[in-house]
Amino acid sequence: MSVEVGSVAPDFELQDQHGTPVRLSGLRGSNTVLIFYPLAFSGVCTSELRSIRDEFAPRRDEVRVLTVTVDSIFALRAWGDREGYTFPLLSDFWPHGEVARGYGVFDEERGLALRGTFVIDGEGVVRWKVVNPIHSARDTAEYTAALAAIS
Repeated sequence: MSVEVGSVAPDFELQDQHGTPVRLSGLRGSNTVLIFYPLAFSGVCTSELRSIRDEFAPRRDEVRVLTVTVDSIFALRAWGDREGYTFPLLSDFWPHGEVARGYGVFDEERGLALRGTFVIDGEGVVRWKVVNPIHSARDTAEYTAALAAIS
């Protein structure tokens, strides 16, 4: 099952790279970009998240960024510290890939998330989404356009 535009985003709670629990519904009132990606430290994921860091960090009060992967919080902490990521890097480690499955972006054969992105409005409704194959990077300009359309 996948989450479709116009539906309420399934709620979840995961730990970030510091072990702090983050609940999606706790961000209601703010537009949120929810980004699933395969693995920390990989080339495409690093370049994508650097772009997110550079594009959305200055807009922290306007939009919340949550990223989700199956890596452990320990790997995410090391990667986040190395790259200077200031947004939550959420661990969908255990139960393995449960949140990615709930959004329809888990690759069962490989055991990791596809490149799924969901723009969620302040009421918790999915307003835009894109799902790319594992090796195909996303364009952050698309997120910016989707956010502009709901602002």
